Amino acid sequence: FSTRLVFLDLTAMAEQQQFYLLLGNLMSPDNNIRKQAEVRGENSAVFTADNLGDCRTVLSPQVKQMAAVLLRRLLSSSFEEIYPGLTLEMQTAVKTELLTSIQQETSPNIRKKVCDIAAELSRNLIDDDGNNQWPEVLKFLFDSVNSDNVGLREAALHIFWNFPGIFGNQQQHYMEVIKRMLVQSCTSLPHNTALLKHFADLLPGILQAVNESCYQGDDSVLKSLVEIADTAPKYLRPNLEATLQLCLKLCADTNLTNMQRQLALEVIVTLSETAAAMLRKHTAIVAQSVPQMLAMMVDLEDDDEWAMADELEDDDFDSNAVAGESALDRIACGLGGKIILPMIKQHIMQMLQNPDWKYRHAGLMALSAIGEGCHQQMEAILQEIVSFVLLFCSDPHPRVRYAACNAIGQMATDFAPTFQKKFHDKVISALLQTMEDQSNPRVQAHAAAALINFTEDCPKSLLIPYLDSLVQHLHVIMVAKLQELIQKGTKLVLEQVVTSIASVADTAEEKFVPYYDLFMPSLKHIVENAVQKELRLLRGKTIECISLIGLAVGKEKFMPDASAVMQLLLKTQTDFNDLEDDDPQISYMISAWARMCKILGKEFQQYLPVVMGPLMKTASIKPEVALLDTQDMENISEDDGWEFVNLGDQQSFGIKTAGLEEKATACQMLVCYAKELKEGFVEYTEQVVKLMVPLLKFYFHDDILFVSMPLLLECARVRGPEYLTQMWHFMCDALIKAIGTEPDSDVLSEIMHSFAKCIELMGDGCLNNEHFEELGGILKGKLEEHFKNQELRQAKRQDEDYDEQVEETLQDEDENDVYILTKVSDILHSVFSSYKEKVLPWFEQLLQLIVQLICPNRPWADRQWGLCIFDDVVEHCSPSSFKYAEYFLRPMVQSLCDSSPEVRQAAAYGVGVMAQYGGENYRPFCTEALPLLIRVIQAADSRSKENVNATENCISAVGKVMRFRPECVNVNEILPHWLSWLPLNEDKEEAVHTFDFLCDLIESNNPIVLGPDNSNLPKIFLIIADGVANESVKSEDACSKRLANVIRQVQVSNHCVPQKLYLDLGHSRAFDERTLSSLKI
Repeated sequence: FSTRLVFLDLTAMAEQQQFYLLLGNLMSPDNNIRKQAEVRGENSAVFTADNLGDCRTVLSPQVKQMAAVLLRRLLSSSFEEIYPGLTLEMQTAVKTELLTSIQQETSPNIRKKVCDIAAELSRNLIDDDGNNQWPEVLKFLFDSVNSDNVGLREAALHIFWNFPGIFGNQQQHYMEVIKRMLVQSCTSLPHNTALLKHFADLLPGILQAVNESCYQGDDSVLKSLVEIADTAPKYLRPNLEATLQLCLKLCADTNLTNMQRQLALEVIVTLSETAAAMLRKHTAIVAQSVPQMLAMMVDLEDDDEWAMADELEDDDFDSNAVAGESALDRIACGLGGKIILPMIKQHIMQMLQNPDWKYRHAGLMALSAIGEGCHQQMEAILQEIVSFVLLFCSDPHPRVRYAACNAIGQMATDFAPTFQKKFHDKVISALLQTMEDQSNPRVQAHAAAALINFTEDCPKSLLIPYLDSLVQHLHVIMVAKLQELIQKGTKLVLEQVVTSIASVADTAEEKFVPYYDLFMPSLKHIVENAVQKELRLLRGKTIECISLIGLAVGKEKFMPDASAVMQLLLKTQTDFNDLEDDDPQISYMISAWARMCKILGKEFQQYLPVVMGPLMKTASIKPEVALLDTQDMENISEDDGWEFVNLGDQQSFGIKTAGLEEKATACQMLVCYAKELKEGFVEYTEQVVKLMVPLLKFYFHDDILFVSMPLLLECARVRGPEYLTQMWHFMCDALIKAIGTEPDSDVLSEIMHSFAKCIELMGDGCLNNEHFEELGGILKGKLEEHFKNQELRQAKRQDEDYDEQVEETLQDEDENDVYILTKVSDILHSVFSSYKEKVLPWFEQLLQLIVQLICPNRPWADRQWGLCIFDDVVEHCSPSSFKYAEYFLRPMVQSLCDSSPEVRQAAAYGVGVMAQYGGENYRPFCTEALPLLIRVIQAADSRSKENVNATENCISAVGKVMRFRPECVNVNEILPHWLSWLPLNEDKEEAVHTFDFLCDLIESNNPIVLGPDNSNLPKIFLIIADGVANESVKSEDACSKRLANVIRQVQVSNHCVPQKLYLDLGHSRAFDERTLSSLKI
């Protein structure tokens, strides 16, 4: 039945039989009958205890189960709308009837469903003070768990398992009673840390129950142990060794089912992910699990037809081989290469020398599996590994050759670009040779797939010497396989070869031009003729290949074919509505159109009316979603295309991901059109915004959505300020709410960055009071969360399981937190730059948190970004900024000598903006800061890689003090030194400031800068030349024009540039005709 929430207004029905009929229709296999029943049910809103009684006594088991599911979902989704509207008498009757149903129901499955309803009602009847307003259910639990009736004991535990918070604020009071409940069953555990210690002595009984139940053909208790390992791993600590030994025993017992053995292994693997540090203390047992995984990977069947298969089947995730490989991958990532590689290396070497092909295959697949987790350790011995793996490209068994290609392809991805740089000659040769294996198409295809992985991350300069050989091999194979397609209908190898050609062209770029005519006719022929359903993937990949080649060779070479290619695409596009939703051509077509847009530029605009309809249709796909409890999830596997976000309280938000990849691709292409066509895309901005903004609430969204917001605003500008403002208002609320609710830090950072860009683009007035209030609360929350997370990480460093790998994880978490802090700074920067001093009263709610960031005991990243925020306050809100000087001036001056170059850089920038924008009040601090700046500049290692940016900011700050606050410094004394420190090559923004000041000095004929008889001109010209050569100054900058004028002025005043000057300049690599022309001289 539909997962949509349906509820019934029985009182509105004329006849009781209509209710039964409606339930029956909801279960109908006929879609039309079921949809009519759903529509009818959606208009109803009341249930009664009498009808619950009818469900218990009258209806068939199937209909009773349907009614129970619907009622639970009604309580879950619409409790506030429905339950409080019932009379007190009816509420009491409903509660009584539920408990009666549980006691009298004979079907275990339906009894569980009614228990779910009771748990859901209990969840909603816990008030704000933690009181359970249904005390009868607690008494029912205690009575049932002591009952002789096994079904009632199970029912009580099922309710408790479904809602562990059922005791509310009385939990501590009932602790011993709860413990007795669990002792009697050993089937469920609460997940509160304090409770885990209280129930520690239950674990031996649980382990015994796991062991006994497995040999009785029941794996439900073992599944519970997996759940404990996932959600409360530290509960297992007192008996961890016994737990691991039990799991090893079960995993090794071939008398058990494959699923039971895999679940036993899953306990160990899950612990490697949820409690890696704890598990690392038991490496001896972990070492025993590795051969078990490898043994599973050897569990393969001989299949004489395997090498000739033309259709690739999806992996059988229930097979031991796939389960073992997955476990190895996960445990390597969980525990790290330092632990796993020494354990597995010798086993793999022995397997690779085994005469049985299954062992060699498993050994190579194991190498592929551990590459990500053992990256650092494998990189050190990569030469040895690669040399060994390449030998198996010539193994007598095709499945071993396949596994060798798999290992090469995986390493090409895991170790890029080091792998490509070190082994390009051996790897390309081995793969091309393996691709000639005509009698084993599946091996051929996998060699081509490995070549794709290799070329995708291969530096262009490394690939070019092999281009002739690669192209020749690929062309020969393509021609041969095209003939096979015509004669036999086989296409697997051709599909991969076409993608290989596309990958080579993509990397080679314009170097692919000489080979363009070799491939394009055949590729167009495939698109024209491969119209059968079984050739959809080949056609889609060929469309991709043509568009990638066109992008690689450029518009000039591609244009003669562009019209014909566009007609082919347009024909496919015309048939778009006839394509099935899962047609693989759709995503390839969408991406191809975007590449054509990049190739054709503004000329592509004429095709938008044809392209946009299907593109918007794909981008508008509404995936199937559901709010599920753990019971429901047992019937839905992630292998069925569902992914889940755990919401707590035994509930998860699930989404069926089929079609999501196409949806994400379509959204990316919309962004591409907006970026490439700019105002040419304006006709579609409104509908794209209306599509994308609601997706901000979507858990499984793509980062690209947020990049699109400022781009769409840019497109809309051409319609005028009123249209632009309306579009921004539609976006703004959703963006702010997304910042407050987004759980994924990577996506959150993109949203925050996009929001900041939008504010910069829209400027003053783009946020109203409600926006500011909400934004202030959110930013305050982010800063408080930042400090709280740091405290939590410090607490983890005191944990008994803390070790080196834990510290690496904590460092990664810290980097994520700091990245979010940088985005808080970005948003504040955009607000300050747009609103100036008007926003300071709003900022004061964040002031103490920002002050906390720059305390001397904070990590350097906190101090850096705290200072950056105060830099913005000074730059954009002065002279009003001085009212906060007591909070930041002293830390800023002291930070000029900080051990961290990032902190020094932020402080130096602050001094520069004080001088430029701060006003009279900052004058004493500019004077005080100057000797500190000079000390940093003159330090011996000031120009080292890690220090250079901080040093250049100090140089720029000295220049700004001399330029804007000359009364604070002896300019004549400092100026010669400042000139000797130029140019700035790393910090492009500050380089512009220094060149502007240099122009001021030259234009005013400053004698110190020019020197006696203009003797400093050669040095000045060299500074300018170096700046231009390093692209510190761009030709379109105003500064560039001033520099050009300065050079002209010298030429005019001297009638020409003196010969000596040219001779002196001749020593500079940078100063040549190109330098002069880039300055438009």
